[in-house]
Amino acid sequence: MGRAGASYRWDFYGTTYNGGAYNSGTVFKITPTGTLTTLYSFCRQTNCTDGSYPLAGLVQATDGSFCGTTGHGGDPTTCSGDYGCGTVFKISARGELTLLYSFTGGPSSGQEPMGGLIQARDGNFYGTTAGGGNSTNCYNGYSCGTVFKITPEGNLTYLHDFDFSDGAQPEAGLVQATDGSLYGTTEQGAGGYGPCFGRGCGTVFKITTEGEFTTPYAFCSQAGCPDGADPIAGPVQATDGNFYGTTTYGGNDSGCGGLGCGIIFKVTATGKLTTLYSFCIQSDCADGQWPYGRLLQATNGDLSGTTYYGGVSDNCSDGYGNGCGTLFSLSVGLEPFVETNPTSGKVGTAVIILGTNLKGSTRVTFHGTAAKFTVVSKTEIKTMVPKGATTGKVNVKTPKGTLVSNLEFRVTK
Repeated sequence: MGRAGASYRWDFYGTTYNGGAYNSGTVFKITPTGTLTTLYSFCRQTNCTDGSYPLAGLVQATDGSFCGTTGHGGDPTTCSGDYGCGTVFKISARGELTLLYSFTGGPSSGQEPMGGLIQARDGNFYGTTAGGGNSTNCYNGYSCGTVFKITPEGNLTYLHDFDFSDGAQPEAGLVQATDGSLYGTTEQGAGGYGPCFGRGCGTVFKITTEGEFTTPYAFCSQAGCPDGADPIAGPVQATDGNFYGTTTYGGNDSGCGGLGCGIIFKVTATGKLTTLYSFCIQSDCADGQWPYGRLLQATNGDLSGTTYYGGVSDNCSDGYGNGCGTLFSLSVGLEPFVETNPTSGKVGTAVIILGTNLKGSTRVTFHGTAAKFTVVSKTEIKTMVPKGATTGKVNVKTPKGTLVSNLEFRVTK
């Protein structure tokens, strides 16, 4: 979601993989009332040097622009047949696109960035590529992927090359934890039993912004993969400090062709993993199977997500089971909190606070500095960054107690 102007008007920004003027994907804006505008159609330039086929969403930078990746396009002399190995781009709210970096593949560069970017607290952007890098230890001699850092000006540095023993093919973006480190997942690599067919069952990894790398957990470390396999989506750090995510396979294998139907997991920063839920434990996989997407923590504390198949509908048979997918929530006993949008801004920036049971709130503070505010509904408060505010948590005093923001609000100049 993006900010438009200095008011409380909010629009949504995103990408499509296909479609647009050149059928190579778009960047779009849609208002809360449903008015859609296509801001940019990729492959506008000859040989798609501006990028093509964006697979992930956008991140709004602290300067108000939006940054993202395309899985293909860029330098047309690389990744033959795909018109390039992918790009990093910046686009304004008016649709003015700037190419920040063009991947070239091979040992000197990553290729095919499938996940989105994050802007870390140091102001730089971080992401992953599913291929490229120096190692050729992965399936059929291919490279295993990278973690990279890129400045707002487009200067890119590779922080890590995966070599299978520590993971391979990261398909998701990263999350910056409260300790400043970056966490992510690889879909393959690091061994494993069962359904991984020699590709490895994937990992959870940790990397600092300076490039110090560790692998806290390798999936399918337990016989039969009750701990999951193939995490396509990245983890989310919840308000208890632990990381939560899903694996597409592993867990209960009933009705899923022996591959396992996927799990929801919790893993600590030191690598202790707990399987919280194993999908397809209900008859005909009514609870879902094969979760692909990243979890979200709702402001009531619960986790929510989606599965690719499963559910009660019988109109989408996939050969293993039925169902067109599910939307689920899971309570793990975490307390309610509030969330700000945006998560950074200078004094006077309009901020929306989202939460539960906000009616009757009597005080809003930014790291202890009181702010004027308006309670819009039981789930929304409108406010502005007050004079004198500094970086820190946002607190909202409600009739049922004080709610604290899940992230620090960064006060910028």
